[in-house]
Amino acid sequence: MAFLLLFSCLALASAAYGCGIPTIQPVVTGYARIVNGEEAVPGSWPWQVSLQDNTGWHYCGGSLISSNWVVTAAHCSVGLTDRVVVGEHDRSSSAEPIQSLAVANVFTHPNWDSNTINNDIALIKLATPAALGRTVSPVCLANPGEVYDDGRTCVTSGWGKTRWFALSTPSKLQQTALPVLSNEQCKTYWGSNISDLMVCAGAAGASSCM
Repeated sequence: MAFLLLFSCLALASAAYGCGIPTIQPVVTGYARIVNGEEAVPGSWPWQVSLQDNTGWHYCGGSLISSNWVVTAAHCSVGLTDRVVVGEHDRSSSAEPIQSLAVANVFTHPNWDSNTINNDIALIKLATPAALGRTVSPVCLANPGEVYDDGRTCVTSGWGKTRWFALSTPSKLQQTALPVLSNEQCKTYWGSNISDLMVCAGAAGASSCM
């Protein structure tokens, strides 16, 4: 999803400012895809969160930006009865030291437009703070006005489908590296759907979701 990809890009950019640096280093082997992608090193994206409903079903991802706050996409429609799970890699494992945190409040961008996908952003206030450690730490957001040059590599992560028509999603966290495209380049594929509020990244056939 474009918004989550954007914040993965911010994550790598922020490393230059001395924050958002994982204790466990990621290993990204080129331009694999989450669709036909590769498994991430466990704990290497410590700000990755899983948004789950009250049955434990994973439906969206997000990024931990402090011990009390998570940023996600507005289109995820997070509810107050949902849970924010941090420190997770393998969703099928009961051995991981995950934290399942309650949602205190959700703040959706007032100008979120589901038709144009502009302002696809929401903040989640956690009811209790996440305990930070090797596999749980926040990403720092880039400075206002940060420019993402064409060709810069971003990494997106999530538990999205590994095949287009798969009926289920992988249990282990996936990742992919994608090049940033200029908005003009992006408009050749998506036309007027692309606005100046968006950062565009991708390669032929590559995508990510959740």
